[in-house]
This record gives sequence, structure tokens and C-alpha cells, in this order.
Amino acid sequence: MNFNSRLFDRIRIGPSEAEEVVEADARHCDHPGCAKAGEFRAPMGRGKEGKFFQFCLEHVKAYNATYNYFAGMNDEALAAYAKQEEIGHRPTWKLGVNASAARMAQRGRVTGGQEGAEVEDAFGLFRGRIRREQERPESRVGVVAKKALETLDLDESADRVAIKARYKELVKRFHPDANGGDRSREGRLQEILKAYQTLKSSGLA
Repeated sequence: MNFNSRLFDRIRIGPSEAEEVVEADARHCDHPGCAKAGEFRAPMGRGKEGKFFQFCLEHVKAYNATYNYFAGMNDEALAAYAKQEEIGHRPTWKLGVNASAARMAQRGRVTGGQEGAEVEDAFGLFRGRIRREQERPESRVGVVAKKALETLDLDESADRVAIKARYKELVKRFHPDANGGDRSREGRLQEILKAYQTLKSSGLA
């Protein structure tokens, strides 16, 4: 094949259909009176998220220089927006609130107030657990204070005098001065001191 033939010089390739569609669909600048191509997007503003103007380079620069998303909002609206921004503008519920759980609790109150009253226990599978829960004495101390008492080898029934006496006994036992300067048990001493401070803060010692 001779590529230098004059026949090749006469071949003219017209624009493809795809190019013609792009040419026809090309959007003009949205600025009034501008006939240039709108190649650059600019957001329409608050309340029209996801919608854009199409501007030419000159007019998109001018638009961006004066664009203010919060234009027209008063101080209260700005404060509300800032609060919603902390959670990404997603709906939230109060901690621990669950619609189905709330309905079940309401049904329990209506049917006698006992949790799980609407559940039928035909075989008595849960009677033992319910009885143990009803018979279990209510704790007079919190979880942190209970752990502190356990550190001092005491239970919840210990009063202020017993706690103080136990504290003094353990400090004397584990203090380095009482062990010939041996600091190997100093970690245990620190636990005792911290536990006693916790009990004092809780008003138990």
C-alpha cells in the first residue's frame, strides 16, 4: 500500500457522533449575558446542596470571591448550625433511649410493673433467677468503692472504724521501713494508699 498516494490527501474525517453530542450539550456560562462555555461548577448555596451553577473562568472567580454560605443567618441560626456540625448533621437520640425498649418498659408498667411481666414462663425456667435477684441485698457502695474495699481485704459491711484500722495495719506491714528498706512490696503499698483515698472521697472512711 502506498501511503504517499494523492488519494489519502483527499480523505477527510468528519467529527464523530459522540463529539457532535458533546458540542451540542456544552453548557453556556450561567452569568447573565455571558456566551462563554460554563466549564466550572459553583455551589448554588444553602438549601440547594448538591446543585451547582456553571460559570466560565472569569465569572466563577467573581462568584467565589463573594460567596457566603451563611449569608442571611442570624446568631441563633448560626449557633444551631454549629451545634449540628459537631454531629455531622445526623439525627441523634438521648443516651440509652431505645424505642422498642421504651415500649416494652411501658407494657411492663401497665401489666404490673415487673420487668418481663409480658413474657410467659410456662416451664418456670426463670423463676430461680428472678428469686435470686429479688433476694439479693442492694449494695450500699458503688463499683469503685467496692473495688477499693477489696484491695483492703474488706467487704461492704465494713464501717469507718474498721476501714481505718485495716488501712493502718496494711501500711505498717508493707511500708519499706517495716521491711528493712525492702521496696519490692512498694507497689502493693501504693494500691492500699490509693484505695484508702478512694474510700475517703466516697465518704466511707
